[in-house]
Amino acid sequence: MNELIAARSQMAFSLGFHIIFAAIGMAMPFLMSAAYYFHIKTKDKDYQILTKAWSKGVAIFFAVGAVSGTALSFELGLLWPGFMKHAGAIIGMPFSWEGTAFFLEAIFLGIFLYGWDKVHTKIHWLSSLFVGICGVTSAYFVIAANGWMNSPTGFDWNNGNPINIDPYAAMFNDAFFMQATHMTVAAFAAVGFAVGGVHALLYYKTRFPLHLKALKIALVFAAVSSLIQPIIGDLSAKAVAERQPIKLAAMEGLFETQKGAPLLIGGIPDEERRATEYAIHIPKALSFLAFNDFDAEVKGLNEWDPEFWPPVLITHLAFQVMIGIGTLLALVSVLFLFALKWRKGWFENKKVLLFIFALTPLGFIAIEAGWIVTEVGRQPWIIYGIMKTADALTPRPGIWFTFALYALIYSMLSVVVTYLLVRQIRLLHSTLKR
Repeated sequence: MNELIAARSQMAFSLGFHIIFAAIGMAMPFLMSAAYYFHIKTKDKDYQILTKAWSKGVAIFFAVGAVSGTALSFELGLLWPGFMKHAGAIIGMPFSWEGTAFFLEAIFLGIFLYGWDKVHTKIHWLSSLFVGICGVTSAYFVIAANGWMNSPTGFDWNNGNPINIDPYAAMFNDAFFMQATHMTVAAFAAVGFAVGGVHALLYYKTRFPLHLKALKIALVFAAVSSLIQPIIGDLSAKAVAERQPIKLAAMEGLFETQKGAPLLIGGIPDEERRATEYAIHIPKALSFLAFNDFDAEVKGLNEWDPEFWPPVLITHLAFQVMIGIGTLLALVSVLFLFALKWRKGWFENKKVLLFIFALTPLGFIAIEAGWIVTEVGRQPWIIYGIMKTADALTPRPGIWFTFALYALIYSMLSVVVTYLLVRQIRLLHSTLKR
């Protein structure tokens, strides 16, 4: 394993771990706030118990997310000093604002966790809502920095050094808003289906009404987000077609430039033969989806030197996984919303509950696949069109050791989090049995 692959693997592993906790940190407080709202409105004790149970989960994930996020910040400097040397002055502002949002989130979470029977009910509920708002705001600021890596702006490049820096232009880059919105909606869908799946299984086993109430709250968030996501995804793909046409070509496994380019479903790209085998072709669909014109020209990978190609197979397969899962979740969301309105008895059916449980991991798999598309699809650039990833790498040897160490630490954290969550479920059931 060479040092570049080791560094990229460590960063990928760390990001892949952290993104799960970041997604939960964005969406879960809103589910918690919704449960508390129903308690205030109906005085139903189940909703109060559910709110307290979910708040403990939010606290656990907040703590682990803070640890993993801090580790990522250190990795940027330790693994990619060439990047930080030039980019730090340009994108430092969104990171500082992210820190502010993070601390506000911690303050509101503290008020909510320790404010029961101590602050006015409406203020207490608002504190739960602001935990989520600050979490989403924090994510937007971080993704602003990542968006800048895909669409660098706000500076002039002078012989390898940035000059005339405009930090506001850098932060509000062309990729920022759509990329952050795409991730936020994905987080709500993933967390909604995951929470719904867990409570579906618990309701299947125990028949406690609380789990059915939790399931319905989670499915509303999941279904609405999943139905919005195809629209956001389409706008995101159009933006990629304009800014990063080579990434679009890799996503679609398109090697030859074509007018009226087909959309490929499935398939295995072969970089040596420069063809994508076994794919289903939908005529002219890619041209329309990318440029709203069935006859528009879409550039293929052959327009660029292979030196500048991203890893085509990984990018294409990850994109297919993301699109496939997103389509499935959107379709089942229609059924769930229909059932929540007109067929509530469906959620008493054991087969339906097991089906919902089977959906538990899919949203997070789609998120991971989406970030693979974003990061792998940008290669070989760390700053698109400006600096190659290899040029930003630290000169120190032995990166494989830190990669192994991070993998061990994150594995231990996963075990601890799993233990704490199982413990919270047992405590919840003990409360319900009283």
